[in-house]
Amino acid sequence: MVSVLQNVAIDCVDAYELARFWGEVTGCPPHPEDGPGDHETQVVLPEGPALYFNQVPEPKTVKNRVHLCLRPESSREEEVERLLGLGATLVADRREPGGAGWAVLADPEGNEFCVLRSESDRGAMSS
Repeated sequence: MVSVLQNVAIDCVDAYELARFWGEVTGCPPHPEDGPGDHETQVVLPEGPALYFNQVPEPKTVKNRVHLCLRPESSREEEVERLLGLGATLVADRREPGGAGWAVLADPEGNEFCVLRSESDRGAMSS
């Protein structure tokens, strides 16, 4: 027997607003039955587990022990710029001059996540 990963739970101050941000990131809107003021909201991804947002009273205070890693369809650089425009912030730049590495960003509530190289970025490095 094994367990199936159902969702990734993210504690937050405003479940619906954070779900809206992640809906823009993933291209999948918050669940249609969820709305402003809901204490629990989810973004159902077509492949993989749901992102489940759970409203808690305390703010984030330390580095995440678990975080999401995104592989964009566009280039890593284009995706980083798009996410910054949506309200993310750059936490650490681990990109290397030759194209390897990743960018560490934070969502509007400070939860860190990484933007990896896209498949096309990876292909360009191997040629």
